[in-house]
Amino acid sequence: MSLLRCSWCLSSDLYIEYHDQDWGKPIYDDQKLFEYLTLESAQSGLSWITILNKREGFRKAFYQFDIDKVANMSDEEAAKLLTNPDIIRHQGKIQATINNAQQIQKLIKEFGSFSQYFWGFSNHKVIDNNPASISQVPSSTELSKAISKDMKKRCFKFFGPTTCYAFMQATGMVNDHIKECSARHSESE
Repeated sequence: MSLLRCSWCLSSDLYIEYHDQDWGKPIYDDQKLFEYLTLESAQSGLSWITILNKREGFRKAFYQFDIDKVANMSDEEAAKLLTNPDIIRHQGKIQATINNAQQIQKLIKEFGSFSQYFWGFSNHKVIDNNPASISQVPSSTELSKAISKDMKKRCFKFFGPTTCYAFMQATGMVNDHIKECSARHSESE
């Protein structure tokens, strides 16, 4: 029996693996949330497959997304990353990653964890949209606008409503697997 999947992931084996193993599974670990925040922010203006192809490079370049190590990266380390072909070499996005780690440190002090802050927006529950098709999946919502607005107020960079919604999907706050998707059903088993 072949698996039914969301249509967006069918163009490559890497997409399928990401869809089946990662996308939409609830994440509560701060370091993992920071990884997804960084990758979604880096994706802005690019295709997701570009980011997936560079995911390991990002992990190495940003200390496996250790929040404290990234927050304390020097200007020299950031400049060196501009020559690293294994990541997106965009000065603004590199600086945003360092800045966002620093902002997460503040959230951890205020809320106990980045996870507590982020998941608080959905009352610590998964939002199950149960779409019949990919065409029913929005690019942003009122909630993604509210989260993005609050995070911008807290000085996060490269995190608008569309990026925020993709982050919500990737980290499992929102389940946008289509009804027939086998990954949707494996979550509840």
